[in-house]
Amino acid sequence: MKKTFKLIDLDCANCAAKMETAIKKIDGVSDASVSFMTQKMTIEADDAQFDAIMKQVVKACKKVEPDCEIVL
Repeated sequence: MKKTFKLIDLDCANCAAKMETAIKKIDGVSDASVSFMTQKMTIEADDAQFDAIMKQVVKACKKVEPDCEIVL
């Protein structure tokens, strides 16, 4: 399953790159991209575990950028 989410208050391209790297390390994620320019995040992950994976994604993103909000 591939889904795109809107990001609110993503401050810099460096943070976007760090978030992308952290998301790609999560089990079940086959691909991820975080764009600072469009303020969007695209995640491709296992259908059966998608909700659980998204909880881990939110946690990983909060570590990198505490002010950034993911619109689920």
